[in-house]
Amino acid sequence: MTSIMTNTAAMSALATLRSINSDMETTQNRVSSGYRVETAADNSAYWSIATTMRSDNKALSTVKDALGLGAAKVDVAYTGMNSAIDVVSEIKAKLVAAREPGVDKTKIDKELTELKNQLVSISESASFSGENWLTHDGAAASGNKDIVGGFTRDATGKVSITTLSINTTSTTLIGTTNESLGILTKDIDADALNPNSTGTAVNYYLIDADGTATTAGSATAIALTTATTDAQVDDMIRVVDSMLTQMTDAASNLGAVQSRVSMQEDFVASLMDSIDSGIGRLVDADMNEESTRLKALQTQQQLGIQSLSIANSNSENILSLFR
Repeated sequence: MTSIMTNTAAMSALATLRSINSDMETTQNRVSSGYRVETAADNSAYWSIATTMRSDNKALSTVKDALGLGAAKVDVAYTGMNSAIDVVSEIKAKLVAAREPGVDKTKIDKELTELKNQLVSISESASFSGENWLTHDGAAASGNKDIVGGFTRDATGKVSITTLSINTTSTTLIGTTNESLGILTKDIDADALNPNSTGTAVNYYLIDADGTATTAGSATAIALTTATTDAQVDDMIRVVDSMLTQMTDAASNLGAVQSRVSMQEDFVASLMDSIDSGIGRLVDADMNEESTRLKALQTQQQLGIQSLSIANSNSENILSLFR
């Protein structure tokens, strides 16, 4: 039946055109934004996951910055420790030279004084962002320093921060308040290091941080005078060698931390890239697919408009029946 009141063909063509226009709008939004899931209305599950992971990636970016800051602190401490090892090695060599007969010990002592001053300068200069792991001015041990190393989310959605811990007690060279905390300022018993120990403590220290003996009345500074005996020089050499061993161990630990921080930086960077890739798989639009769909919809739209035009012209054809 043909009716001039109700154009069924035009209504059908219009509904089809509306559907095509809606699909085209969706496709154009995907092409312009680059996202297949841009809002929660597009796909609430994927949008929720993507939003959470983007937030986690921002946290990982901050972790990466923190690792960079921590790496700088470790690098400065390691550089200072390495330089101090060279100076203490030189002090050890000077003491060995003082063991030679006929050597002017007072001249060697002047060199030792300058080398000690250099050790103080190195220890005080090895500071980054207000932290110095070689010089400690507290009465108690400096303990551990933590570097933010990671951000994790478990299966239940709970988050936690992981850290890299560094024992800076072992890296302290100079204790300004409590000299017993510093490798170079504490008392070391030379007799305990002597293979022919007498059982009587003979304590020496290298640097006097507060102007007084580390243990008043019982410790002797490593210094040379014309009256210094060969046995005393031997004891000083043993003490300096013990200090050198402790500093070498501390430098080895700092080197291990350097390596770990570097590996963690690489891991966090790779993890961020993997998360970005995972988010992209969930919400990014396939531009090849979308461009092909857009071209098809544009063709369908043109056909829909043509179909609607034909359906509307049917009513005009009825007029010819009344002529």
